[in-house]
Amino acid sequence: MTEATPGVRERPRSPHLQVWRWHVTMLTSILNRVTGVGLYGAALLAAIWVITLAAGPEAYATYMALLGSLIGRLALFLITVSVFYHLAAGVRHLVWDAGKAFDLKTADASSWAIIIFGVVAAIAVWVIAATTGALG
Repeated sequence: MTEATPGVRERPRSPHLQVWRWHVTMLTSILNRVTGVGLYGAALLAAIWVITLAAGPEAYATYMALLGSLIGRLALFLITVSVFYHLAAGVRHLVWDAGKAFDLKTADASSWAIIIFGVVAAIAVWVIAATTGALG
């Protein structure tokens, strides 16, 4: 640690993550950023889908086989979770922009609601897709 310059007040330092007690609102903030980045990845997958569609039946079949594989389906499921999570987080931010729901109890409850909604809604979509034969 360096000595303070005489007559100059030291600026406050940000604490490291080890100092903070983790809570669910911190997790949802991080997950909002992670899902946002994941949705950019989803946009790239959609762009590749269009490119392979234009490239011909062989390229398209190869890409669809990749998306239909276990890893491809896992990626698509995580994208589905990201869509619903990011949607719910966006709605919560609109509520916050209106100056509402900032108290700790409501913020924690809405954090859990966002996480649960993202997972449950994605599972519901995939169950519907499986029962209607959309998953092949």
